[in-house]
Amino acid sequence: MLKKALIIVDMLNDFIDEKGALFCGLGARTIIPFIMQRQASFRRQGEMVIYLRDSHDVDDREFEKFPRHCITHTWGSEIIPELTPLPDETIIPKKRYSGFYGTNLEDLLLEAAVEEVEVVGVCTSICVMDTVGGLANRDYPIKVPVAGIADFDQEFHNFAVKRMQQLYGAEIL
Repeated sequence: MLKKALIIVDMLNDFIDEKGALFCGLGARTIIPFIMQRQASFRRQGEMVIYLRDSHDVDDREFEKFPRHCITHTWGSEIIPELTPLPDETIIPKKRYSGFYGTNLEDLLLEAAVEEVEVVGVCTSICVMDTVGGLANRDYPIKVPVAGIADFDQEFHNFAVKRMQQLYGAEIL
């Protein structure tokens, strides 16, 4: 049987809650039920669920481009309550767009002998796309359900979906 993993990207208070420092908009809220369904399905099948969590130092250089957000150990960097991880599920803090940069994601996928990865979350044109690119560079078959991704900007979202499909070979569902 094919070993699968679900990667949930940055479904955090600062992006998903209307009071968040970098709220992605109402479109980001609409993907929550779909991601909850995928999370439940992967859990029922005994498959791996991994959470990527933006986690920045207070003086992170990323704040030259974006407002301060997802400061480590703050409410803003916490996973939204609707998607609370189980105790045995992995949360990977990250300081950059790709889930692979400076993290143990690659080792985790290799150790678990994962053969296919599904990616959901925000933002399509930033952290989702860069993580999908990292998966493609490691030759993973990738699925990206459009109902499970959202972005600040619909034009960037559309471009990112097209890029993930055409350049990275992701199956867009």
